[in-house]
Amino acid sequence: MSKIRWGILSTARINRAVLEPLAQAKRSELVAVASRDLAKAQAYAEEKGIAKAYGSYEEMLADPEIEVIYNPLPNGLHAEWTIKAAEAGKHVLCEKPLVLTLEELDQVEAAATANNVTVFEAFMYLHHPQMKTLQKIIHSGLLGKLQFINSWFSFYLPPENSENVRLQPQLGGGSMWDVGVYPNSLAIIMAQAGPPVEVWATQTKDESGVDVAMQAQMRFANGITAQIACGFRAPFRIGAQLVGDKGYLTVSRPWGHAGKTNEVFLYTGSDDGEPIAMPTADPYLAEIEAMEACVLDGAVPLVPLSMSRDFLRTVLAIYQSAESGQVVKVS
Repeated sequence: MSKIRWGILSTARINRAVLEPLAQAKRSELVAVASRDLAKAQAYAEEKGIAKAYGSYEEMLADPEIEVIYNPLPNGLHAEWTIKAAEAGKHVLCEKPLVLTLEELDQVEAAATANNVTVFEAFMYLHHPQMKTLQKIIHSGLLGKLQFINSWFSFYLPPENSENVRLQPQLGGGSMWDVGVYPNSLAIIMAQAGPPVEVWATQTKDESGVDVAMQAQMRFANGITAQIACGFRAPFRIGAQLVGDKGYLTVSRPWGHAGKTNEVFLYTGSDDGEPIAMPTADPYLAEIEAMEACVLDGAVPLVPLSMSRDFLRTVLAIYQSAESGQVVKVS
């Protein structure tokens, strides 16, 4: 069976999420890691059992044996190295957010098209089978007409941890870019109407100038509304509610955490919710298998760049509204 050969840009902590799935995936093989510090790359490669280590990102991109790049760099570096990887003929799985501006997205799209490679944003939970199950429940009519979506994601990041990339504005820091993209994307996917037509948002900033809390309300063209919240100044808290005119769902782990049972309850007129069985899977393995299908089978990405454009346009409108204090139409 053919296998695609992967390289990882950097020794970032987030790599832990994909190392085991890459080892488990039947049609993938992790063969290289790159760092701007060769000694660091070599130590990491030895610890993780990776065959090749490079002392620069450019060296790894020049390796003809590597077919796919996983890009977990800080947000502000995603566009640059995704474009360079595409120009080197590599497919790219890039951590979210894929880019920070529409101009960057245009450049990524142009590079992917010109070099005939697949690039998609690593929203692992969208590859988890529970997403299809939730959508089937909505389409079944059990909730009636979907009216309202509520979703949240927060965790506590100490203010004194100022070296954390999440608190550095020059690297695309901020809670909306970090964890807010999850409830944002969930609302858009569940509303099934494209990006919202307008948003209104408020934020709290810290001393560095990044948002450490963001709350936003969205209105979609089909009449559905959504409220999302994220932040770095609250305890770890995740969840979602999908509310129709006949019932609603509560979802304890909407991001599809591997190895944990997701509690989903259906409420249809009583205080007692009916538990709904959700499929179990490793969402990171699922997104790696999605890349395998794209490269080896010619499949279309589950998260195409057009979808990433909808997500991005909405986040940019949220930031614009939070800065201006005004309702912003998503253009």
